[in-house]
Amino acid sequence: MSVIIKKDYESKLGLIETEIAIKFVKDTFERELAKALNLTRVSAPLFVLPETGLNDDLNGYERPVGFDIHDLKKNVQIVQSLAKWKRNALRRYGFNVGEGLYTDMNAIRRDEELDNFHSVYVDQWDWERIILKENRNMTFLKQIVKKIYKAICATQTKLMKKYPSLTNKLPKDIKFIKSSDLYKQYPDKTPKERENLACKEFGAIFVSQIGWPIDGKAPHDGRAADYDDWKLNGDILVYFEVLDCALELSSMGIRVDKDSLTSQTGFKKEYGKLSSPYSQDILNDRLPLTIGGGIGQSRLCMFMLNKMHVGEVQSSLWTEEDMKVLTDNKIEIL
Repeated sequence: MSVIIKKDYESKLGLIETEIAIKFVKDTFERELAKALNLTRVSAPLFVLPETGLNDDLNGYERPVGFDIHDLKKNVQIVQSLAKWKRNALRRYGFNVGEGLYTDMNAIRRDEELDNFHSVYVDQWDWERIILKENRNMTFLKQIVKKIYKAICATQTKLMKKYPSLTNKLPKDIKFIKSSDLYKQYPDKTPKERENLACKEFGAIFVSQIGWPIDGKAPHDGRAADYDDWKLNGDILVYFEVLDCALELSSMGIRVDKDSLTSQTGFKKEYGKLSSPYSQDILNDRLPLTIGGGIGQSRLCMFMLNKMHVGEVQSSLWTEEDMKVLTDNKIEIL
């Protein structure tokens, strides 16, 4: 059983009120994000052809869900994220520097380990924005993170006016911490334990530079070699009072250029990725330089609405054992 139960937990909103509040959070944050980053909403694919190289490999071990299309006589894959598709779309649609797009991304991750925060069904806002070469630095990354965090805070302020019973107040500012510094501060802790301690101390953190090994050991977390630049990426995490732990809301970063793509795929010995149309476009300067990321819709709703389990804010499937525990503790799953 992977579900954590807090014995004194009681949802502050009923089922119908929860559904209304979910829409309020999503609509409000979507507007705040688009305004903060100058983004235009676009439609996005649910599935792609694997040979395009546009699907996301995530940590490299997740198996994409695939099926065949009769008339095409081809197999396709349900997207695992839209990290690569978005960059290609920015070029195709003719966006300019300082402009970007966002979309609703829905995915199925069949290898996910189900718990309070993880589901087979993934829903997030995927966003991407064109940048200049001189924007490929940590200062610019922090500026974008602050804008996203401000959009999160603005959403929470409006939500709490509508539902005063909700808590989980966010600090005014987000704390920036390099993954290597977090390791040095807590060398005897796991990455998740480090995140929990830092989030409890600061309330909201951005853990940066994820992907390369730390002090010759394992990286803070896994990252695909061909979308984020591991020196210019990170995760937004907040302290989640309901379960007294860190909750990741977003993974994001400045995307690879030809140099970081070559070095990162070389480090992981994934040379075959360089032959995909997507990688070839990067190596031959046919794609714009970008920054982008994903922001979990259910994760954000879970945090904002003080829900203990992600099934309280999205409809998915859970093990019989987990369902019994949830039912026994009067936790209403959508």
